[in-house]
Amino acid sequence: MGPKPNARILRDISAREMVKQNEVARRAYLYVARNQALPPQVRYQAQLQLNNFHIRTRPSCVRNRCTESGKGRGIINEFGLSRFQFRLKALAGELPGVKKASW
Repeated sequence: MGPKPNARILRDISAREMVKQNEVARRAYLYVARNQALPPQVRYQAQLQLNNFHIRTRPSCVRNRCTESGKGRGIINEFGLSRFQFRLKALAGELPGVKKASW
């Protein structure tokens, strides 16, 4: 077992879940709010509904974070790990398909 997830990781996981749960409704309201063919009152109501969504339902709040340490920089997307954690796991042989180069 790895270390206990810190607050950053838990916050990131909850943000990803909330974005996934509300994605269809947000896209529908965005479409209505930006559709110039609809009456202004309908577009205004759609915009108000968008503003009432929780802040974590916005896709822009989801950040790449290391799943082990919670760092937000130097993330290798394929593995979801920071550079240092990737190096540690690769040297320990814990990542499938990753071998040390032999030049």
